[in-house]
Parts: sequence; structure tokens; C-alpha cells
Amino acid sequence: MRDQIAGISADGGGVVSTDGRLLPWPGPIGQRAYLAADDDSKSHLSRLADEMEAVQLNAAETLLGYGAEMLGDQKVQCLELRFLGRRLCEALRDALRVAESRGGRLSAFIGPGAAGPEDGMGRDRR
Repeated sequence: MRDQIAGISADGGGVVSTDGRLLPWPGPIGQRAYLAADDDSKSHLSRLADEMEAVQLNAAETLLGYGAEMLGDQKVQCLELRFLGRRLCEALRDALRVAESRGGRLSAFIGPGAAGPEDGMGRDRR
């Protein structure tokens, strides 16, 4: 279940969202990290998260291109394919986190009940 975060912004301004934004990087001990941001979501950390998401998706796209080339090359060594496989797993993990974060923000924007707990494949994530 997604953590709920609520409160008043640090500067005493706007109300902080009741749902935290899933950040594109893990917390200090590998746990999920959330950002409680003002309603306008233009904080420095929010912009940094946007930039990190773009970098992660770009890296995944680049790896996918390398992977297609390597799989077509008969001279590629097993060790190289294992390395590529590990990087592709990392990229997929990052892309899924970005998708989950954006989906959560989209459902918060659309309103409650607009998106179910399914993972996009009809499976319940709870």
C-alpha cells in the first residue's frame, strides 16, 4: 500500500499533497522514497526528480538499442551479454518506477477512483 504523506509546506505556504510522489531513486537503505511537495510541484527536488526520470528513460532507450545490436552480433561474448542483461534489468526497474510515479500523479490529478490498483496488466498490486 502506498504511504500517505500530509502536512503543511516547510515555508508555511500551500498545503502539501496527501499522496507523496514516488521518487526515481531509492532511499538511503534501499526503501521507497517519497516527496511531499506543495500543490504546484515546482520545488527544486521535484524538478530534480523530473530530470532524473528523463535521464533514466533515455538510458533505457540507449540500452535497448545496444541490446538489439549485440543480439544480432554472433561474435558477442557471454560475459558481454550478461553485463547487458544486468543493465537492462536495472533500466527496466527504473522505467517501472517512473511509470508508477507518473501513474500515481496522474490518478491524483484526475481524481480519486479514476485509476484502480491494477498494474496495467489486470493484476492487483496490493
